[in-house]
Amino acid sequence: MSKLPDFEALAIFAKVVELRSFAAAAAELSLSKATVSKAVSRLEERLGARLFNRTSRRLALTDAGQKLSERAARLLADGEAAESEALAQSTTPRGLVRFAVPMSFGIKTVAPLLPEFMEAYPEVAIDLHLSDATVDLIGEGFDAGLRIARLPDSSLIARRLCGMPRYTVAAPSYLKRYGRPTHPMHLAEHKCFGYAYLSTQGVWHYTNASGEQASVRPAGQLRVNNGEAVMPALLAGLGIADLPDFIVGDAIARGEVEVILKGWKQPEGAVHLVTPPGGPRPARVEVLADFLASHFAKGRAPRK
Repeated sequence: MSKLPDFEALAIFAKVVELRSFAAAAAELSLSKATVSKAVSRLEERLGARLFNRTSRRLALTDAGQKLSERAARLLADGEAAESEALAQSTTPRGLVRFAVPMSFGIKTVAPLLPEFMEAYPEVAIDLHLSDATVDLIGEGFDAGLRIARLPDSSLIARRLCGMPRYTVAAPSYLKRYGRPTHPMHLAEHKCFGYAYLSTQGVWHYTNASGEQASVRPAGQLRVNNGEAVMPALLAGLGIADLPDFIVGDAIARGEVEVILKGWKQPEGAVHLVTPPGGPRPARVEVLADFLASHFAKGRAPRK
């Protein structure tokens, strides 16, 4: 005997008992009468007992069938309830979304948006995980995550929300003291700050308008695993940093730092919402994705 019960046959048996007819059960289940009859026969053979006494006009439960019918009915009801609940979860925004977001972007940009989302979807709960490390969504059981980068090939499903420019910057005091680099290769001679989770593994890549490319592996006194941690040293004039707009954009606007190497650009990344592969996303994840996309619709994520 198989270790697993024959749930399909038990459910079909319960439906036949409920409707007192093989033909009616077949019609309700959208099965052929032969399929229903074979399922009941399969169950009888498995259990070694007849479940129905059948004549051309009458269908009656045997003693074994009577004893099994109540449990089979409960099994069918539990299965229908479980399926209905799962269907409701997938079509109605309800339940928990485990959401992995980079630390600074999550605090500065995502968290301020959550009150509006929570008001709009009171039955959706958010478990916000903040870390600049690349989280294994599938292995760690996350429903969705944000990635701010050029995405490598992956089995994850990605939705681009907006662009995210990067700027190579330095404080005016640093430039006055050490000079202004005019070519990316000059960075090798300067004090630069490193970022542990850079997708290019510590190498800064640049391209100019004529298509010339340059790559440099800068070095300096400070390396961090969160971009925001660079800002005090950057503002103090202790080095050069390459940072995304959501971290350094306000400091640029206030004149606290200056963009250097203006004729050169690093490949621009973007903010992507990523989800595990396989089947349609639950409604609770879909509405969160649409909500974030609507706030980033102008092409750039709000800084605050």
